[in-house]
Amino acid sequence: MKIGLLMPFSEDTANPADFGRTAEDLGFESMWVPEHPILPADPKTPFPQGGPIPPVYSHMGDQFIALSMAAAVTKKLKLATGVCLVPEHNPMILAKQIGSLDNFSGGRFIFGIGAGWLREETELLGGDFPHRWTQTAEYVAAMRALWTKGEASFEGKYVKFPAIRSYPRPAQPAGPPVLLGSRDKNALKRVAKWGDGWCPIRISVDEMKQATAQLREECHKAGRDYNQLDLTVMGSLGSERAKVHDELGRYAALGVGRFVITLIADALGAGQYKAELERLAKVHI
Repeated sequence: MKIGLLMPFSEDTANPADFGRTAEDLGFESMWVPEHPILPADPKTPFPQGGPIPPVYSHMGDQFIALSMAAAVTKKLKLATGVCLVPEHNPMILAKQIGSLDNFSGGRFIFGIGAGWLREETELLGGDFPHRWTQTAEYVAAMRALWTKGEASFEGKYVKFPAIRSYPRPAQPAGPPVLLGSRDKNALKRVAKWGDGWCPIRISVDEMKQATAQLREECHKAGRDYNQLDLTVMGSLGSERAKVHDELGRYAALGVGRFVITLIADALGAGQYKAELERLAKVHI
């Protein structure tokens, strides 16, 4: 089982370059960075987990800058968005950022994506919130065209452009793998139709067992090879090594190839992160 780390970086956390270097040295496979480009001061949308929106949501640094800093000081560490809120970006600019990061890092980028839950944020940044997954699918299709062709044009509802060139192209010939970080009612259909994998958060082994059975069926309907999908689970498994590895084994038996540990940013400042990563490595790796 590959073990990754999901970490939101802010002005008060460990430096992304230092964090990434330490993670690689300790044997972690990947570093995942979330985003919220902006946070409205008084949103009406409730926080999905209940209560007020935690302060970290308004302090997250830019995920591509954080990943680029880590890329510059590592050789093997996979660099992932966990997740990128696709409808909140210009897809042509996003394709350029991703192509550059994947090319300069030697093909180490994983594109974890979401469509957003905070309506006010999505709409301020140009997203069609009621149809945000339709918009996301179209943006991904447009980006894939730019990643794989010397010249690409696109004609859709949300994005249209004549033949343009976008370099550097990703080091990964088909573009980076696109993993959908969603658990809504149509998530598995989307993964089967146009995703390269799935990266749900806070999903139990029993829930994952049911979901993978459904995903196999959706892949069959779509004519996709289920065994080619990248299945990643994000969450927390506790601190007892034996129990953690038992749980990892149960996920692995379902075809999950990666577990990403979700970290709390305010507990990982410059003076704390090394000891915490060392502890996590001893428990999980």
